[in-house]
Amino acid sequence: MLLELLALHPDTVAHRYRDFPLVLTPWAWNWFVDRAGRGEAVARERAHRDRITVTSESPEAFEEVIWMAFFPDIHDPGRDAALGHDTSHPAFEAFYRDHIRKLLALRGGSRYLAKGNYNVTRLPYLHKLFPDARFVVPIRDPQWHIASLMKQHRLFAAAEREDERVLRHMRRSGHFEFGLGRRPINVGDGAAEVTRLWAEGEEVEGWAAHWALVYGHLADRLAADPDLAAATLVVRYEDFCSAPAEVMARVLDHCALPPGSLPEAAAARISAPDYYQPAFTEEERATIARRTAAVAGRFGYG
Repeated sequence: MLLELLALHPDTVAHRYRDFPLVLTPWAWNWFVDRAGRGEAVARERAHRDRITVTSESPEAFEEVIWMAFFPDIHDPGRDAALGHDTSHPAFEAFYRDHIRKLLALRGGSRYLAKGNYNVTRLPYLHKLFPDARFVVPIRDPQWHIASLMKQHRLFAAAEREDERVLRHMRRSGHFEFGLGRRPINVGDGAAEVTRLWAEGEEVEGWAAHWALVYGHLADRLAADPDLAAATLVVRYEDFCSAPAEVMARVLDHCALPPGSLPEAAAARISAPDYYQPAFTEEERATIARRTAAVAGRFGYG
């Protein structure tokens, strides 16, 4: 939802669904797509079944394709995925800067907007490369967040069992968050435990351990680096749903983007979900609380 709204801003440019699969060559690929004779785009609800409708022109997270091209082991759960101030990869950095410039020129903007789930493990490195960048990190109450992730996992695993092409697409586009290709993010000793819990069928506890691992890593990085903390805004889902205009204005101010009508657009579009509820047992709720309470408290969750 944040991506959709920020992509409406006239200053921003982002990857779009049309950019896949040739993400690495945006100028040539878009030249071809523009001349290939496409029909009128019809908005459809995306595969996540979360009320967000998309077309080929909608913004999407495809930057991971670039990271995988230069860091081929970055999704190996046996290796530390965190990239910090000491990370150096001149070939990637030169390509990445040029790629951003191409998108800015291609789409006539002045600010690059990227949705990257895995960038939460790379904030210090990105901040070193782009000291004036601004980061917006969404977070959600762990009970609801885990319920949502488990819902997505079931949906994508079922789709991938039915059609192997879905699994191949997820792997090529760098989405290992859920589905048959699910892998935990290794940002500490807990990744092996998450893998074990999932392998043993302890889905709820595995997701809870993973939530605490990733957001605990984020909290530690922000606590250790005041400059990075100043460049990072954590947005709680519940706050966004209850006060969308106010939170959107705060996001735009943090990003140094003129607000225009986006706060009003957020107020008109954003609301809490009413189409599902977490269906955990009392024992599962207790497990989530036990696993996540310490980290959740660092983000203001009781």
